[in-house]
Amino acid sequence: MLENSFGIIFFLKSSSKSTNERFIYLRITVNGVPKETSTKRKWNVNRWEQKTGRATGNKEDAKALNFFLYSLEMKIRKFAEQLSEKQESLSSIKLINFVLGKTKQKTTVLQEFQLHNDQMLALVKRGEYAIGTHVRFEISKKHVKDFMGYKYGVEDMEFNELNFEFVKEYEFYLKTVKKNANNTALKYITNFKKIVLIAMDKEFLVTDPFKRFKCKKVKVSKKPLAGFELSLLEKHKFSTARLGVVRDVFVFQCYTGLAYIDAFNLKQSDIKEGVDGEQWILTERQKTGSPINIPLLPKAVEIVERYKNHPLCIERDSVLPVSSNQKMNEYLKEIADLCGITSTLNTHKARRTFGSTVTLNNNVPIHIVKEMLGHQSVSQTEQYALTEQISIGREMTGLKQRLADKEDVSGKVTLQTIERMEKELRDMKEKLALLKS
Repeated sequence: MLENSFGIIFFLKSSSKSTNERFIYLRITVNGVPKETSTKRKWNVNRWEQKTGRATGNKEDAKALNFFLYSLEMKIRKFAEQLSEKQESLSSIKLINFVLGKTKQKTTVLQEFQLHNDQMLALVKRGEYAIGTHVRFEISKKHVKDFMGYKYGVEDMEFNELNFEFVKEYEFYLKTVKKNANNTALKYITNFKKIVLIAMDKEFLVTDPFKRFKCKKVKVSKKPLAGFELSLLEKHKFSTARLGVVRDVFVFQCYTGLAYIDAFNLKQSDIKEGVDGEQWILTERQKTGSPINIPLLPKAVEIVERYKNHPLCIERDSVLPVSSNQKMNEYLKEIADLCGITSTLNTHKARRTFGSTVTLNNNVPIHIVKEMLGHQSVSQTEQYALTEQISIGREMTGLKQRLADKEDVSGKVTLQTIERMEKELRDMKEKLALLKS
């Protein structure tokens, strides 16, 4: 099939000059489309056999030329077979470019990864990506590079060297050597898969190494603070000021639902008068650009007032003196121990506490909570709807009362029905007596 798909011939190019020395040309035809180029060799027309496309005679110069032409043809055919094995399209221009040394330069995995990350960084500056997304892809690239050195002893690899085994070994490496949890490992693998898919679109490789790869995300229960835990946190008196500040920032997040980065970036100008005349946070989420419209609850207003004149807030024109996320989480662990809270405290738990304990558990409709959290869909907000035991107990108590009322109502309805029937019977007798008279 390959032999019939294209043809190769050598011929002497006609010349306007009256000379027997002419350039030898190569013509490649694929599916009826011819392309040609010069071999940059000249030969006498009287010592050339056009039917075979070779020099005639047994002289050494003729033998050398024929060997050159034969070697060139074999190289072209071998390259065509390689394209066929890779299931790449065959064209005359592609084969001619191979002859001219214009074949695509092989791009390595880390080169393509770096190109992607550089382009993403440029889009971060345009506001199309969050800087955190770029950071995660940089970490993903480093993990792939470290894995190549650990497993194969190389600094980089070509895409055609990737296969199913590479992906499975990389997953195992992330979970064992890097000690990543299943979902964390899956995030890094997903980032790497994006680079591989881009490479496939660019025809750097034919077979998808992820084709048979299966990895499921494990559902993790990320519980919010219960109401009594939030109360413990609010009332605790800390001996060090730094812990008090971190607690206040965390509690502010619990009553606003702001993500860490949005609390860090919150400016005084982002707090404005809302439609009800009260103070609202009116800004955008850094992560998605979604609008944030949150009425400030009294406890949040109290914390804002507390830090209005804090030196760091004045210096940064920020609402709160928020530390780095790393420091916040470090201090929150210490705070949890001091307050007797057994669950892990981190900045994201505050956002979940707002979504569940503060709002949904107090009968705020989920579509309203969605808007305040800046979610794209209600399904995102549903993940925050982790009903705590106190809420379950409250609902069950209400259910018991309703069931008891129903039993009472059933009895009353039966008595009322009898009384109504007796009255209707008396009325009918009175009407009948009137008709007879």
